[in-house]
Amino acid sequence: MSETNDGSNWHQDFIASNLLVIGYNAWAGHLSQNRGAIVCSTNSPTVGIGGESFKTHFVGRSSLAPFLNAWLAAPETAILPHHFMISHILEVVDNYSPTTEVVLLLESFDQAMFFYLKNLPITPPQCYEQVRKTWDEFQPGVSAGQDEQLPRNVERSV
Repeated sequence: MSETNDGSNWHQDFIASNLLVIGYNAWAGHLSQNRGAIVCSTNSPTVGIGGESFKTHFVGRSSLAPFLNAWLAAPETAILPHHFMISHILEVVDNYSPTTEVVLLLESFDQAMFFYLKNLPITPPQCYEQVRKTWDEFQPGVSAGQDEQLPRNVERSV
């Protein structure tokens, strides 16, 4: 997505590198809660043998407004004006197509960024199926036969 090396578009590279996991979590969240947004935070990465991983979770539409109010009102989160952004994000969540699009909120240090991902090279349902087929890569020690016990959110080493 980005060919620059200056770090200014790191978020595009982050999304491109983690699209499969983002799409998986978006579809898994949609299956359990219908509409909502994926929230990824790079603030507290976990470092393991597979590298660095980030926290990601799905916030359903019914919980999204209170979540955004609390999250964006925090003094260390810079997004202005946050009341306008909340209504804009909620409008997008109410109207996006979960089968082909993803609503992503990305937190990194003191910034919160909103992305409405369209025209994806792989759809959220395809991401979901791809991750399920290669589950051992994403969650070593959990067999694909334990599908009904799989967590809804997947973290991926980057």
